[in-house]
Amino acid sequence: MRRIEILAFDNAQLLDITGPLQVFTSANEAAALEFDRPKPYEAVVVAEHTQTRTSSGLALMTAPLADADSPLDTLIIAGGWGVNKACDNLGLIEWVRRRAASARRIASVCSGAFLLAEAGLLDGRRAATHWNRCEEFAKRFPRVKLEPDPIFVQDGQIWSSAGVTAGIDLSLALIEADLGRTLALSVARELVVFLKRPGGQAQFSTTLKLQEGGERFDRLHGWIMDNLRTDLSLQTLAERANMSARSFSRHYLKATGRTPARAVEEIRIEAARRLLEEGLSVHQARMRCGFSSEETMRRNFMRKFGTTPQAFRDHFA
Repeated sequence: MRRIEILAFDNAQLLDITGPLQVFTSANEAAALEFDRPKPYEAVVVAEHTQTRTSSGLALMTAPLADADSPLDTLIIAGGWGVNKACDNLGLIEWVRRRAASARRIASVCSGAFLLAEAGLLDGRRAATHWNRCEEFAKRFPRVKLEPDPIFVQDGQIWSSAGVTAGIDLSLALIEADLGRTLALSVARELVVFLKRPGGQAQFSTTLKLQEGGERFDRLHGWIMDNLRTDLSLQTLAERANMSARSFSRHYLKATGRTPARAVEEIRIEAARRLLEEGLSVHQARMRCGFSSEETMRRNFMRKFGTTPQAFRDHFA
């Protein structure tokens, strides 16, 4: 059996722990019941203390940290706001560093990447973390090649995933690598999730981030989304907000952290992405979303997703 250790700590995100745990448990069930194979995994949650309280308030009974040099297949590091304190725990950092050396592969869920980076395990490697902490992560760990959009990233034997539920996506990918697509697909069906989720985490961030400045411009954002093919110049938006162009530009930047033009561009890209996933052609998506030309749309897609609209459609439609 492959031993999987999921590292928990106080104030960890509950789903970062239970999501992967359930995926590997479901893989054991599928292997035994559907494929008449031995259970492939021994998945355990480990922590410094026998009881660990998660950020949701639910306490978990956890196994003690294993001897750092004992054999291990996979080490998974959970995330959550408790990771900040965990990164200051020198004893835990050293255990992670030594335990990783004994593991066949290492993974992090959400902000668990902070703990891996603090241990020096991500230096020079590609990695992912929750979109809302990417800026902080990039400043704190400049030697890591952070990729803000992917649901998960593999660089050699180290895997890292984006926010919270992305730990399920990552765990399914690990199972597919171990046991093949057929069994992994069976687990995905049982859990009613994608085996490979379409798109990246950038799809979740744009409209959410625009709401962070409060409700002042929510109605305007709704109007923009319904009128992408119309004139969305600064003057037009300012008039919709009943403000002068200068005042609107200043207040909008303060509320949302981006200029009106940048926000319109991001909303158009997000809308075009959804249309391409639904199967519309690049031309149809461009026209519906108000891009002035296919070249403009292509440049925006390359900047946001690192791929062309046509390649995105071919992969995700």
